[in-house]
Amino acid sequence: MTFNEGARLDPSQGEDRRGRGSTAGKGRGAKVGLGLGGGIVVLIGALLGINPDLLTALIGDTGNQPAIEASNGSALESCRTGQDANERLDCRILGTANSLNSFWPGYLDQYGVGYSLPKTVIFSGSVSTACGAASSAVGPFYCPGDNNAYFDPDFFAQLETQFGSSGGPLAQEYVVAHEFGHHIQNLTGTIGKAQQGPKGSQSAAVRTELQADCYAGIWMRYASSQPAPGSNQPFLKPLTQNDLNDALSAASSVGDDRIQKAATGRTNPESWTHGSSEQRQKWLYKGYQSTDMAACDTFSVPKV
Repeated sequence: MTFNEGARLDPSQGEDRRGRGSTAGKGRGAKVGLGLGGGIVVLIGALLGINPDLLTALIGDTGNQPAIEASNGSALESCRTGQDANERLDCRILGTANSLNSFWPGYLDQYGVGYSLPKTVIFSGSVSTACGAASSAVGPFYCPGDNNAYFDPDFFAQLETQFGSSGGPLAQEYVVAHEFGHHIQNLTGTIGKAQQGPKGSQSAAVRTELQADCYAGIWMRYASSQPAPGSNQPFLKPLTQNDLNDALSAASSVGDDRIQKAATGRTNPESWTHGSSEQRQKWLYKGYQSTDMAACDTFSVPKV
């Protein structure tokens, strides 16, 4: 979905850590960081013994790269309008976060759940968090230890060129919405289930990720009708079928089976932690269709 050009963005909801060292989280106990799926390649490598050179070719050797200097210093400060979000990826990440922060409080209120704003952190190369240090290779992720969602804009190019996603705006906005889905899980108390039980296509880890996809689908349905704060105009223009196809393409591109196939030439459902391409598309669309948080209860169904 594209942004309404006159929509007003709120840079205070983001933090730009590009071009400066990050020390947040040093010395704290490590907690679990939950990501979209890019980091699963590294995990698969550890489990299956893939040649590290192959992993470098798939996800890029970003772990030892220095942080890239952001243009205009703290570039997010210049993200002010929907037009900026349409023209610049970092502003689109911020604008999507603004939309999510506008939507979720009212929606959760009907379930008796309070909403706290997560910080949206833009970084490059590597970043230190309350969940530990992370490189760009892990992809976008949410850290429940500090309630921050972390995004390296370079990932979105990898999503398209290396994982085969379409490059439409909603493909990128879905990524942000998925990470915010983990924040919703943190607020509702389900996020801890991700570490329960073994891995596999029906595991708690997979069900956690699919629930975050489902929550992203709920936001997608309402995003173009929810007015921005202080305005009668939504952040985003009405969703089209092409937009929906872009989001489903992105969900498919980060399926465990697709990433495993690219990395090893085969799939191993017993090691899945995020879900197959089919599962991810199914639950994203389920949230979009149902608009019901209860329908996203991936933990209560016999099979996801």
